[in-house]
Amino acid sequence: MTDPENIIIVKDLVKSFGSFTANDHLTFSVRRGEIFGFLGANGAGKTTTIKILCGLSYPTSGELSVAGFDIYTQREKVKRNIGYMSQRFSLYDDLTVFENIRFYGGIYGLSRKEIDARSKSLMERLGFENSRNKLIRDIPLGWKQKLAFSVAILHNPKIVFLDEPTGGVDPITRRQFWDMIYEAAHRGITVFVTTHYMDEAEYCDRVSIMVDGRIAAMDTPDNLKLQFGAPSMNDVFIKLARG
Repeated sequence: MTDPENIIIVKDLVKSFGSFTANDHLTFSVRRGEIFGFLGANGAGKTTTIKILCGLSYPTSGELSVAGFDIYTQREKVKRNIGYMSQRFSLYDDLTVFENIRFYGGIYGLSRKEIDARSKSLMERLGFENSRNKLIRDIPLGWKQKLAFSVAILHNPKIVFLDEPTGGVDPITRRQFWDMIYEAAHRGITVFVTTHYMDEAEYCDRVSIMVDGRIAAMDTPDNLKLQFGAPSMNDVFIKLARG
């Protein structure tokens, strides 16, 4: 499936684990350069979907295209064209800042020259020049999250998947993190993000809300608030989650 407008195409995705269906016939698409919010309560099926789209898990059935590649037959090409960051695991605590950048740069297929140039630019942009040789475990959580995001897009992927990337950080750092997301989107990188913070849903171009493995609603934040007669995305989410 190729589409000049949409960089992710999902048709009738099903993912089952025995008798449990985590993804129940999902159909949606994500436009190129879009910031797409993928929301839902714990257990709604968000992370399962992301793992499939990243080529880390096979769907039970359905048609899926990511960055123009088929998720069944071209998984390695999918992986080379995406970046990934999660709250749970992004960087190695026992490596230094620079060692993490060099390690992931190598995984993403960058040359040593490219890694040196991009790591220098990255650390200057983040103000990490004096932290180059610090272990990741010794830097604040907010710094880790900013660095992890920067590393995830070090190779200029077509898409970056962010699975609850701002969990546990303070509101100021979250706002700074979203400034980085806007900058990446401005560069043409499509951002696919899950979050538990409903105020962050307001920052997305479009939002999908999952309930019990299905997409219960999908539109721009403003349109969803109008549709459900709700003053905020938090109120939209509560209405959907409570049926």
